[in-house]
Amino acid sequence: MYDIIIIGAGPAGLTAALYALRANKKILILEAKTYGGQIITAHMIQNYPGIENISGVEFADKLYNQVKNFGAEIRYETVLKIDENRNVYTSKNTYQAKAIIIATGAKNRKLGLEEEAKFIGKGLSYCASCDGNFYKDKIVAVIGGGNTALEDTLYLSNIASKVYLIHRRDSFRGEVAYYNELKQKDNVSFVLNSNCIKINGEDKVESIVVKDNNSNETTIKVDGLFIAVGQEPSNEIFANVIDIDEKGYIIAHDDVCTSKKKIYVAGDARVKKLRQLTTATADGSLAATMAISEIASQNAK
Repeated sequence: MYDIIIIGAGPAGLTAALYALRANKKILILEAKTYGGQIITAHMIQNYPGIENISGVEFADKLYNQVKNFGAEIRYETVLKIDENRNVYTSKNTYQAKAIIIATGAKNRKLGLEEEAKFIGKGLSYCASCDGNFYKDKIVAVIGGGNTALEDTLYLSNIASKVYLIHRRDSFRGEVAYYNELKQKDNVSFVLNSNCIKINGEDKVESIVVKDNNSNETTIKVDGLFIAVGQEPSNEIFANVIDIDEKGYIIAHDDVCTSKKKIYVAGDARVKKLRQLTTATADGSLAATMAISEIASQNAK
């Protein structure tokens, strides 16, 4: 029996673990792959308070080591399901906890190009607010048609010398206000009815190839490529116990409380307006604090 089982070892999960360990709780962190989550793909972090510059990998290493130094137990096992009694079933074992914190995050939806993985952190990014400042006065492209793509293009238009917004359709799913604002920007060009089919470069992104609906191909020289075609949570395994919205995100009440008492959610896995490193760590600290309070309440009865 653990006090708290934390599912996921990204910034939200590791922060929750840190707070729980400092409260002298017996915890278990379960992680399917490796610690760090999406942040390990960030070439450089410059928007985390108190830290001017740090790579995503270095940040993850520091947080992981900090948690380990407090005595965290981390097991690399894939969680298959949970139940209403807070039993957690993995590919190897079954565990039970007084409280569960789900911090499984969300993964960036990929374009599916063969060379995509090669250029991550080398000119290709999924987060404009994280990496945009590295492209001051340079040429970049954004791929997508929703609010994230439009917001990213607006953000980058104030940094880069030129921004191409590439979308597979002739209209955007995002808000009209964003589109109207972008139309006023001299350094923004729309490439509509087009798909990116190739990324060129040796050690970094140098250009992209786009194909329009008439099968015409065009090579566009860019220094950076930002992919904003959405994120995908992995919460299906929790759907029989807690409420999940139509996009697969966990519905949170009071920020981190799920529809089931003593089960909490932290980070990108939940419905929220902003998915950033700062909000992930904030969720982790709040979820742990609420779980600790609930356990204390249980013990007092």
